[in-house]
Amino acid sequence: MRRAIIAAFGLFLFTLPVQAGDAEKGAKVYRKCVSCHMIGDGAKNRVGPQLNGIIGREIGAVADYKYSKAMVKYAAAEKLWSEENLAAYLESPRKVVKGGRMAFAGLRKEKDRNDIIAYLKEAAK
Repeated sequence: MRRAIIAAFGLFLFTLPVQAGDAEKGAKVYRKCVSCHMIGDGAKNRVGPQLNGIIGREIGAVADYKYSKAMVKYAAAEKLWSEENLAAYLESPRKVVKGGRMAFAGLRKEKDRNDIIAYLKEAAK
């Protein structure tokens, strides 16, 4: 019985959504991204695709952007950008999408990932 309770609690913790971040702090973290990605009114593709509406958007679906074969393969498996898979990708893009073109090493701090996700959700409203 005790093991079942512990297992159920562990499953509960595993399925919790990404912790809410601070969009204002996320705007500062996003500065690391602006050389390759745009967001907001008039956003265009650069080295990376524009990020408007990324949460809930189909992976690899921005028009007029040529994705790597690795990202296309990832998109076939994952389908949509959720907060959870975006957080994993932001932590280590090369680990999540092996062979992808994203040169950014990743955001090691969970707080930074949560903050930038909050910013991405707010910036393109």
